[in-house]
Amino acid sequence: MSDLKIRAAGVDDLSEIVAMLADDPLGAGRESPDDLAPYRAAFQRLAEDPNQHLMVAVRTGRIVGTLQLTVIPGLSRRGSTRSVVEGVRIHADERGSGLGTRMIQWAVDESRRQDCQLVQLTSDATRADAHHFYERLGFVASHVGFKLAL
Repeated sequence: MSDLKIRAAGVDDLSEIVAMLADDPLGAGRESPDDLAPYRAAFQRLAEDPNQHLMVAVRTGRIVGTLQLTVIPGLSRRGSTRSVVEGVRIHADERGSGLGTRMIQWAVDESRRQDCQLVQLTSDATRADAHHFYERLGFVASHVGFKLAL
C-alpha cells in the first residue's frame, strides 16, 4: 500500500465519490450519480466548515476510497470533543485489500491529532459485514441509533 495517498477531496473528485456512494444496494436507491448539483452544493458547505474533512484514498491516480470525518466539540463527557466517521466507501476492486482499515486508521489518527476523546460511527443495521469490520478495529456497538427523515 505504499502507493496509496489519503488526501482532502476536491470538487473534481465528486463524480468518483458519488459513484462509490451509489455502488451498493442501499446507496443505489438514495444516490443520484447522474445529477451532481446537490453534491456540489453539499461540497461547498463542507469546504467552508473547518470541522469537516471529506477525504479520498488515491492509488496510481485513481480514487479508490472515501470517508467523511466530522469533529464535534461538546459539553458532555466533561467537555469532550468527538469525531464522527460517515460515508465510508471502498471501490469494489479494492474491497478486502486492507484499504478500509487504512482509512479508518487515518480517521482515528486525525481524531487524536484534533484532541478528540471519542470516535463514533453508525452503520446501517443491514450491513453485518461492516459491523464485523468495525468491531475488528476495536469499535464497540454501544448505542441504538435513531433517525427522523425530514
